[in-house]
Amino acid sequence: MPHDGQPMTQTPILADLRALTTAALPEVEALFASARDGLRAQVTVAGKLSGPALEERQFQAHALAWLATYVEALRQLDAWAGRLAATGSFGEMEALILQIGFGEYLAQIAGGIPMSQGEMARLADLGQAWTPGEAAARLIAGGNTPAARDALVRLMRDNQGRATFGATGLDEELEMIRDQFRRYADEKVIPFAHDWHLKDELIPMDVITELAGMGVFGLTIPEEYGGFGLSKASMVVVSEELSRGYIGVGSLGTRSEIAAELILCGGTEEQKTKWLPGLASGEILPTAVFTEPNTGSDLGSLRTRARRDGDDWIITGNKTWITHAARTHVMTVLARSVEGTTDWRGLSMFLAEKTPGTDETPFVDPGLSGGEIEVLGYRGMKEYTVNFDDFRVKGENLLGGVEGQGFKQLMQTFESARIQTAARAVGVAQSALETGMQYAEDRKQFGKSLIEFPRVAGKLAMMAVEIMIARQLTYFSAWQKDHDKRCDLEAGMAKLLGARVAWAAADNALQIHGGNGFALEYRISRILCDARILNIFEGAAEIQAQVIARRLFD
Repeated sequence: MPHDGQPMTQTPILADLRALTTAALPEVEALFASARDGLRAQVTVAGKLSGPALEERQFQAHALAWLATYVEALRQLDAWAGRLAATGSFGEMEALILQIGFGEYLAQIAGGIPMSQGEMARLADLGQAWTPGEAAARLIAGGNTPAARDALVRLMRDNQGRATFGATGLDEELEMIRDQFRRYADEKVIPFAHDWHLKDELIPMDVITELAGMGVFGLTIPEEYGGFGLSKASMVVVSEELSRGYIGVGSLGTRSEIAAELILCGGTEEQKTKWLPGLASGEILPTAVFTEPNTGSDLGSLRTRARRDGDDWIITGNKTWITHAARTHVMTVLARSVEGTTDWRGLSMFLAEKTPGTDETPFVDPGLSGGEIEVLGYRGMKEYTVNFDDFRVKGENLLGGVEGQGFKQLMQTFESARIQTAARAVGVAQSALETGMQYAEDRKQFGKSLIEFPRVAGKLAMMAVEIMIARQLTYFSAWQKDHDKRCDLEAGMAKLLGARVAWAAADNALQIHGGNGFALEYRISRILCDARILNIFEGAAEIQAQVIARRLFD
């Protein structure tokens, strides 16, 4: 990149690249701080955050959330490059990813960050203007060039089957875990996943049994309760690789992760001893039963009721969007048990035991009924409505043994759930990239492979860059969690960005397929459908941006 700020025509590994990225960070950090302080003055009344004022300025608040996410993403991309440089692993591919990533994201900060297909977060919305300094200006001018993208794709084509396009920066143990689950996904998931999707079938029990044997359901459960006691980072790597195979398989562990986190954080010692070993071994399959037809993300207004009947509880109400409800042995049910309450303070969490059903007969217990919700993608565990009609739950299965703690108990799981969802998004995005790239190599037009055309190659290059950015943000949130640091902000950012990256990767990979991508027989059609849900579950993008914005004003 010449010092006069003109775009590069060559793409060598630049000796001053790291110096440029490190110097550009304080600029955008200061820009974010100014935007946050300016908006804080508009949404604060008498020294406290005003809900009505924040809602009135919702677009600006969400723009701030996206700006903060981009700043953190660049910070983590730069930190990744620093770790690789320190170990001698910062090669040409990694330098190009860093160069393109900074060039593109800085340009978007200056010109507009896409919050969705039709919504742009611009600095003017936040009352800001930015004249990039020398480092940022040089990266914007010469970072994401056609030559840089072309050079990156050439290296990707020579990748020789490495797990990802670019070194991940993980330690040897985590890379060994990645390799194990990557091989499993390649051999046992990818060849069959599209057929499961087209036939709308539950993932075969053989797969669940194999995953249980590999320790997937007990990864982060402490050894004293039958698990492996591994890090959240290990959970991220496993979720990413299994989701690269098929999001349904990658999401099987999510059920156990949520249930185990609930019990570990809020359960009694007796409940931990009873439930955790079975969850860890896969003998007990759980499902999360929180959402109701008319509440969506407003969990505080849930209407499902739980009333005492002797020592037990009787649950009545309707739930929806319950994943993997048929085969499971226990439901973590959020219900209102405190009479006279209308908000989150009256909610309690129950470990409701049930008999596993089948695809044909999902619910067999008295007081329990429901049916399948037909969906575009994410089909391998199926989605259900679940109706409780005086369904009995043992008194000992009130989580923690105390009423009114359900919402707080659920909130404690959000960090892990969103980290795990971000990992699933990275896996789906990686699947889209690999699928699109293989098709671009194989498909010939006008006498050459599609990948030889600059716009096709450019799409693949940007997929690889954004996947690495989302991956590093996800790894960082897991690192924070593993070191007992509050990470709801980082986890939310990872989920917000990861979901957008997955959708963009799937959409672009389908575009590379052309008309064939619209045909059901091609797996990219499934990947596109699977990617779409990531912007909705575990906090829709709009809700996630709202949560991030509120947290930024803490």
